Amino acid sequence: MISNGPGELTTWVKPLAENLHSKLNMLPRVSNANITFRLVLVPCPNATGQETEVARRWGQFELITAARSFWNLLVFPNQFASWPTKGLVVFLGGDQFWSVLLAARLGYRHMTYGEWIVRWPQWNDRIAAMSSNVKNRLPQKFKQRCRVVGDLMADLPTIAKKEEPLPKGSWIALLPGSKKIKLSIGVPFMLEVADHLKKLRPESNFLLPIAPTTNLNEIQQFVSSQNPIAKQYKSNIANIIPPEGEYKFLRLITDQGTEIHLYEDHPAHIALSQCELALTTVGANTAELGALGVPMIVIVPTQHLNIMQAWDGFLGIIARVPIIKNFLSILISLWRLRKKNFLAWPNISAGRVVVPERIGKIFPIEIAQEADDWLSSPSRLLGQQEDLRSLRGKPGAIGALTEEIIKFLPYNLSKK
Repeated sequence: MISNGPGELTTWVKPLAENLHSKLNMLPRVSNANITFRLVLVPCPNATGQETEVARRWGQFELITAARSFWNLLVFPNQFASWPTKGLVVFLGGDQFWSVLLAARLGYRHMTYGEWIVRWPQWNDRIAAMSSNVKNRLPQKFKQRCRVVGDLMADLPTIAKKEEPLPKGSWIALLPGSKKIKLSIGVPFMLEVADHLKKLRPESNFLLPIAPTTNLNEIQQFVSSQNPIAKQYKSNIANIIPPEGEYKFLRLITDQGTEIHLYEDHPAHIALSQCELALTTVGANTAELGALGVPMIVIVPTQHLNIMQAWDGFLGIIARVPIIKNFLSILISLWRLRKKNFLAWPNISAGRVVVPERIGKIFPIEIAQEADDWLSSPSRLLGQQEDLRSLRGKPGAIGALTEEIIKFLPYNLSKK
């Protein structure tokens, strides 16, 4: 298997590898097996550097090569291990050309899991597509090599509840952002939302994933006097409690007594998939939540114009324009109505409103009240969840891709 970053490893590689082990006798799980099962990590700007160690803890692979060793592996593969004369390279993340090179170097068959596009169909012996759109984009002569297996992430909620269940209760995710600019607004904003929502719904549990681009110390700084924006919000941090008993995570306690569970493993897909609702900023996290089928409210408070000037994309551009930046909320509304454009990825993909986008001069109490309305209406939550899942597909892709891999292996294999 070839992969790259933490998201692909957790949501694609791990569950697929586990399913393959349940169907085949492979090293390292079966000591006398004749199939070697290996993971090759490839260079990726979004990698954290911890991928090798994370994958090693799963005990699924007989050999794991780090991304920094990829070029040496291509040139001198036998320095890393003895390679069987026949094999299969399966692409599961990164630049698709890396798997083309490795398959050619080892003389192995080559299969690509295509999420959006397959870039080198002529060098693929087999293609597993996430959707019919991927297959339809292939040249006609390569379509017979392709099977639509579905979205691997669609299986994650079911897997998560079996493997790493959260404690019982109603869980709400808080995603303040990953960049410091967004966090300087998002952290104090989300803490106050949690305090308000806890009063409205005392049974609520809160989960705040800590992005790999920040850490606990910085989270604390974002609600301190070091962050001028924090003065505009009422909540603060009273204490941080280490994991104990049934509590698996660090707990942030606000000065109003609200407990927020801090999830430090990245990515947080397994935990997020078990949440009833997520409150999130704009960005790639809206695509991840959508893929996981987690209902969400997308929040963009535009009252902090001086900070928003450092944001990416349309919002950052408008916030930098002299004079008219004071009319940011109006401009965004007009732009979205005229162009039918959206900021959240599910809405962009669907071309319509699937998840609510709250943009403008908005305050934590308003978001808490809206969240309470959603949580008080399970049918509305279910409707949004079904809309999100319809954009990505039904569960079952892991089983389908497992079948394709087993059928395409170059040996006659004995099933368990």
